[in-house]
Amino acid sequence: MTGRSKKPAPGARLAGLITSAAEETPTSLPLTDIRTGAAHQPRRRAEDANLQELAASIRVKGILQPLLVRPTASGYELVAGERRLRAAELAGLTEVPVLIRELTDAEALEAALIENLQREGMEIIDEVDATLTLVANRLGIPRDQARHRLMAQRTRDAQAEDLPELEALFALLGRGTWQSFVKNKLRILNWPDTVLAAMRDHGLAYSIAGIIAAAPTEHQAELLAYALTKTSKAQVRTRAKTLNPPKSRRIDRQRTILMARKLASERWLASLNDQDEKELEAWLKKMPERIRQAVEPGGA
Repeated sequence: MTGRSKKPAPGARLAGLITSAAEETPTSLPLTDIRTGAAHQPRRRAEDANLQELAASIRVKGILQPLLVRPTASGYELVAGERRLRAAELAGLTEVPVLIRELTDAEALEAALIENLQREGMEIIDEVDATLTLVANRLGIPRDQARHRLMAQRTRDAQAEDLPELEALFALLGRGTWQSFVKNKLRILNWPDTVLAAMRDHGLAYSIAGIIAAAPTEHQAELLAYALTKTSKAQVRTRAKTLNPPKSRRIDRQRTILMARKLASERWLASLNDQDEKELEAWLKKMPERIRQAVEPGGA
């Protein structure tokens, strides 16, 4: 009996297109022929200082890695390489090297996500959002469903269904395993929406966001407003401690230990007279039930 041919995994064609880019000679296109598509750009923020540094490097060395574009009816749409395009404009270039790909909307989105995720310096919230979008795209399910399916990674059924695709995808990204992504990064989506919004829209640092997310709910708004005034991690941590000081112990630990030693001393107990013993017995009967059970013979 002849076996059926194996169906290519979703994204296999795109992976081949991306990995073959190093062997292809790029084409030059005028900057005016390339339009950007915000929907394909995973990085929400690009600091001006970093762009200036990249522009200075481009003036000396040129663009070392071509941009990825796809043809449209009105020219070409940028798929990956927005920072290089903006830096090229700052550097005064009129043309840039590009690789032209015939890509569907889904493939263009994946190419942009993969290209950015394979680079360093991506904000962690952008990385989490981009990776989750990529996983959802590969599995053909909504983002929320992809998140829940990843969180259920320890169940045998979830692993059996998704494991081959997830392993292939994360191997392509080169950013560790999908299990480590779930354990160390995906969990930040459980943080308050206001904290996540500040990370996405205002560049709130991950380390500071973690301090705010761990604070009592009633203090988070104040801490967030304080953090957005460009304060440091140390300053935010100090403010958090000020708003939520450690509770003072209601029990005098040293006095309690001394009392326990006295009650355990047969010599001290033998020194009590009849009246002292009656008062001690009456006092012991007033102990809370939990403490009484703990001190009774055989108690925990």
